[in-house]
Amino acid sequence: MADKQQAELSQFGLAEPDIARALGRVKTRDVDYADLYFEARVAESVSMEEGLVKRATKSIAQGVGVRATAQEKTGFAYSDELTAKDLELAADTARYIAQSPQGIGTLPATRKAVPTRNLYPLDVPLTEIATKERVDLLNLIDAEARRYDPRIKNVIASFNTEYKRVVVATTDGLLVGDVQPLSRLQVTCIAEDGGNRQVGSFGGGGRIGFAFYVENRRYADYAREAARQAILNLSAVEAPAGVMPVVLGGGWPGILLHEAVGHGLEADFNRKKTSAFSNLIGKRVASDLCTIVDDGTLPSRRGSLNMDDEGTPTSRTVLIERGILRGYITDRLNARLMGIPLTGNGRRESFQSVPLPRMTNTFMLAGDDDPADIIRSVTRGLYAVSFGGGQVDITNGKFVFSASEAYLIEDGQVTKPVKGATLIGSGPEVLTKVSRVGNDLKLDEGIGTCGKDGQSVPVGVGLPTIKIDEITVGGTRG
Repeated sequence: MADKQQAELSQFGLAEPDIARALGRVKTRDVDYADLYFEARVAESVSMEEGLVKRATKSIAQGVGVRATAQEKTGFAYSDELTAKDLELAADTARYIAQSPQGIGTLPATRKAVPTRNLYPLDVPLTEIATKERVDLLNLIDAEARRYDPRIKNVIASFNTEYKRVVVATTDGLLVGDVQPLSRLQVTCIAEDGGNRQVGSFGGGGRIGFAFYVENRRYADYAREAARQAILNLSAVEAPAGVMPVVLGGGWPGILLHEAVGHGLEADFNRKKTSAFSNLIGKRVASDLCTIVDDGTLPSRRGSLNMDDEGTPTSRTVLIERGILRGYITDRLNARLMGIPLTGNGRRESFQSVPLPRMTNTFMLAGDDDPADIIRSVTRGLYAVSFGGGQVDITNGKFVFSASEAYLIEDGQVTKPVKGATLIGSGPEVLTKVSRVGNDLKLDEGIGTCGKDGQSVPVGVGLPTIKIDEITVGGTRG
């Protein structure tokens, strides 16, 4: 039976009068807006290493977060007990934190709503996948990766699922719920040759069911790709250092856009004037080849949602259009305070967290160039296919990223794989140096997790092949 799209109050043991009383307690004269966020989450994880199941866990959590905003002040409280009494206590606490007097506010009539779309229908809920099926999948991955090459000495694989029901009630009278599945399969292979030991990783996922990984043997593709990367790294040479042209491959390298540019376009940083993009709406911030969007409406994608965590439908937001900054990513609070459109990007890690403006799926649109022609245009440079960790300073957009798979480009040809390469630069500056954009837009495989203010949420990224004319590459040889 397919997932039921809408979560309802009755699933939390509460009724509409309970909600009305709680919202009435928090909505007083000085409170501009208040909401209740109910959540019930089932998370399951199985991991395997050295052919043995190392961990199998299941966790269940539920609760409610209550928020009150008064101008720029936010009061927030949460409870993991879902009774009418606990709900009212949390409402009172949120109101006190927002420094508003006690009183019963007047509320508009409740209007029940359902999400206008269902981006992630599942025939079999993730909670119905037996542990044995999960373990069998990991055994198949272990065997496939070891079959790739005898130098694969260890395989680490994990399968994680999350099944979440949420309901949002607001002082605007909105009452809306959603059911949000999420899954991810990750494979890491360790290759050894003499004293040389290297690692390769690959994975994928999204708001998808178990069948996605089994159909067409996608799990085998993941295993072979992780093994391929590990074996490739055995022959990698030391990365060059210096200023040079860099070609970024499609898909996961879009994480550079996410970190170096995307965070700087979140509304809270711009309202507080701490972003490198503050006060630049309508100004040129990138090459005219660059159009960057954030789109939470893509079916089954890891960063997609029928509605955000404030009950607002997600949308496709053009952030940069042909190099011109067009807008920011907003939640309710910052959209109201800045007087700009609400984009449906209010997101939170759980009921214990306040919503913040966060990205969903952020990517650059395709251009007109053939990717092969882009590589042929480089005499000496770097071709970065995948990235590992990175850091960025929101105030100036400066970043450092390590490439987990990269190659030399010599006389227009991709040649030796390299290790130890890092990209160092400034997001706004790098965008102005994009001179070629490929016609091969690709979204990542569905592994992204974004951190901000101590909260983590699933996201997606994407990129076509692009050429950056000049960027500093950190390596070990000149």
